Amino acid sequence: MNSTPQFLLSSLVLSLAFLGSSPQASAQVELDSVTVASGLSQPLLVTHAPGDSDRIFIVEQRGTVRVVKNGTMLGTHFLDVQALNSSGGERGLLGMAFHPDYDNTGWVFVNYTNNGGSTVVARYTVSSNPDVVNPNSAQIIMTISQPYSNHNGGDIRFGPDGYLYIGTGDGGSAGDPGNRAQNGNSLLGKMLRIDVDNGLPYTVPTSNPFVGVGGVLDEIWALGLRNPWRFNFDSETGDMYIADVGQNQWEYIHVEDAGSPGGLNYGWRITEGTNCYNPSSGCNTSGLEMPIYEYNHRFSPTFRNCIIGSEVYRGRTMATMQGRYFFTDAGSRELWSLRYDGAGGYTNYTDHTAQSGVSGSGRSLGIDADGEVYVCGSNTVHKLVPAGLWLDVPHLYAGVADSLLVHNATPNSPVYLAYSFVGLGSTPVGRLGVTVRMANPVHALTTTSNGSGEASFAIVPPGGLFNRTVYLEAVQNGLVSNVVEEFVD
Repeated sequence: MNSTPQFLLSSLVLSLAFLGSSPQASAQVELDSVTVASGLSQPLLVTHAPGDSDRIFIVEQRGTVRVVKNGTMLGTHFLDVQALNSSGGERGLLGMAFHPDYDNTGWVFVNYTNNGGSTVVARYTVSSNPDVVNPNSAQIIMTISQPYSNHNGGDIRFGPDGYLYIGTGDGGSAGDPGNRAQNGNSLLGKMLRIDVDNGLPYTVPTSNPFVGVGGVLDEIWALGLRNPWRFNFDSETGDMYIADVGQNQWEYIHVEDAGSPGGLNYGWRITEGTNCYNPSSGCNTSGLEMPIYEYNHRFSPTFRNCIIGSEVYRGRTMATMQGRYFFTDAGSRELWSLRYDGAGGYTNYTDHTAQSGVSGSGRSLGIDADGEVYVCGSNTVHKLVPAGLWLDVPHLYAGVADSLLVHNATPNSPVYLAYSFVGLGSTPVGRLGVTVRMANPVHALTTTSNGSGEASFAIVPPGGLFNRTVYLEAVQNGLVSNVVEEFVD
């Protein structure tokens, strides 16, 4: 039958040969990427305001922030601190974070290198134009002197506890010559945690692990980091992932479980990952936190030398990728992912570049309000999307007509839309020669692709779907799409 403006109109299980289902999803989706912005100047970060699915914000190293709104890059900057910013090498506008209550406060925080080479964390307030910050609203929160030009860290994120976390590098040069990462009287080589809501420029949460401890600054949440260029919090679990750039041989990922009381020592410069650094052998690792994953440097066939994180996929478009932590390398531009096992290790490691050819980044990864992951190029930003048959679903609203798009289909051929309320699974469909990646799939609609392999389903989600989650997948003879997990508003 042809696609009609109805939805979930059939209760027939994919009778094309339903053979049962299992509760676990099969293999992850192979990846591709699409360009969402170009003509940029050294993009270093893609981020979003809380709950804002219409915009992404792209941080440029030179000191500017661009806005992509509903797919179009705006001509005006959201923020411009070029006059204050020393850019080049590992310096520049390096991080940005929106206040968790941004709708009410209008506060956005940035981390940049000032003209004297120091790290500055500052707060700005949005103007009456929601796409432009008030340039006269700057409030300096923190300034940290940097002894060298490299290892500035630069990432800032709000944790699930509402506090601002600041990743700082060890001060630079090589080998941490001042042993600052292990020095409790230095803010360098640390993860800091501060309260920006209760006093200016900030206060220290009384629950910080070293409050009142002699020889360790109150702001310090964790120590022993070399250069945590990118870290992030899993939006679902609250776990913190830190991609710490190594020295001569190793790159590594630390995970701090949600609810941790802090106070961890990640080891640098005693260790580089799990390996002794200073001293080079026989080091005392007692009390040090080991990474969940590490890889060594290599020169061939690709040059791996600098880990770049750091996002956990929590998007709607690829339900089988939920919970995957994505990371890349500045030298090789390979893209990988894994899942944290919750017990100090990992599972499901995947080399996406080897699998499907998608490239990583020499600069940074990012994420939008929907949990989709982005890759920053030298002057472009790309969004990770499914390779092959791709079901493209907008946000759905009960009683509102909309269209589901299908890309990369076999031209001039039937396309079936299946749904499930159960979730992911593995359901063989013999007549089509495929395994649908949903449990108890139901056939909803059929349409036909055009000569370019594009198709669409016109739908009107019924009122009964309000506040429910539905899983959607497109199916063709020999092909299945990504599974979309959609919460219907």
